[in-house]
Amino acid sequence: MPSRDEVTYFGAGPAALPTPILESASLALLNYNNTGVGLAEHSHRSALAASVLNDTKASLRTLLDVPDTHDILFMQGGGSGQFAAVVYNLVGVWVERRRKRAEAEIRSAGTPETDVDAAVLARLKKEVAEDLKLDYLITGSWSLKASQEAVRLLGPSHINIATDARKSSPDGKFNVIPPEETWSLTLKKAEDGKGPAAFVYYCDNETVDGVEFPGFPQRLADGGAREEGEEYLVVADMSSNILSRRVDVGKFAVIFAGAQKNVGLTGLTIVLVRRSLLAAQPTPALLHSLCLPTPPSILSYPTTSTNSSLYNTLPIFDVWVAGQVISSLLTRFGNLKVHGQEEVADKKAHMLYEALEKWEGAYRIVVKEKRIRSRMNICFRVLPGEDAEKSFLKGAEERGLLALKGHRSVGGIRISNYNAVPVSGAEKLVLYIDDFAKAATSAP
Repeated sequence: MPSRDEVTYFGAGPAALPTPILESASLALLNYNNTGVGLAEHSHRSALAASVLNDTKASLRTLLDVPDTHDILFMQGGGSGQFAAVVYNLVGVWVERRRKRAEAEIRSAGTPETDVDAAVLARLKKEVAEDLKLDYLITGSWSLKASQEAVRLLGPSHINIATDARKSSPDGKFNVIPPEETWSLTLKKAEDGKGPAAFVYYCDNETVDGVEFPGFPQRLADGGAREEGEEYLVVADMSSNILSRRVDVGKFAVIFAGAQKNVGLTGLTIVLVRRSLLAAQPTPALLHSLCLPTPPSILSYPTTSTNSSLYNTLPIFDVWVAGQVISSLLTRFGNLKVHGQEEVADKKAHMLYEALEKWEGAYRIVVKEKRIRSRMNICFRVLPGEDAEKSFLKGAEERGLLALKGHRSVGGIRISNYNAVPVSGAEKLVLYIDDFAKAATSAP
């Protein structure tokens, strides 16, 4: 049996965690802070749990420079739960903004007070039917799943696929990001439209397909002052690249991330949400009248925020592990904050892609355009085909290089280059990539 030090785990999620943090966690599970009780056993409403929660929030706010305009929520349900949560919450924001505007305009028109509510409801029903749209940028398997969940909740007439990368790819697969000028976003009023959409959704890094946005899409930048209801409310799934590079959080309405790749354990979901959106929610009765779904309390951002992420039993142990990961990055990189980890991630990705590119006869990188290649999930095929890939995986395991098999839906090889993968582990894989290619190309 190999020891932990003898293997490098490239699992796509749940992913590797730093060994020192796991060692500390094993002690915390048995006896946390000499209380005689394990951390997972302590009440989530205890002063001890509150301290863990607040410390983790503070560390994350510091590491990512999260502005005070945004609240930090700890939720459950993973990224898949957030596919629904963003629909519930931001459709609510859209409805409440439209309600306020309709009420103000109807009152200013001199409508009798007794008729105002009925007139507002009639107008809202018409606007929901004609104007309510959610924009999705589909660039991979996870953004596709998110759009499918939105269709399930609202129906296809309300979902606008602003771009589908498969239609721009020569082979019809998810390996490109279409040019921004080709995106068919819901038009704003200033563009002679009825929008914008309730939100624009994209997945920052597609783990299955190896595609990553190089930065915040310029098409979605509002710039300057924003008129309420005319700005883009941008939602990003950063489950697989959060904590790996700098992010201008202020540009987003919502950022969410499952913790199990770069932050911690499966079971915790981090949500960064603009505070101004938390109060802009309609009553459940109004949503019922409009035939729109009301969010379960467990997925409600306002409910979660009001209850300091403790509406239900939060897994405090998971929060503690995340806090340890985040604080370790602050300790390691100091004033560089997350930029320090970004440099490490870029270094590892560069050496891995460079090794693959050196052997064009042995490997084919799935994503051709370098600018959008994922730094976190490096997807490639071993040539000439399936037998070669099986041989590659077998040889990798013999060297302690584990979990390199591609996602079951696409096959191939996938290197998940998450934060806990050390540079030394990436270097071992580079050496194996070279050795395998040399043996393959020299074979008769």
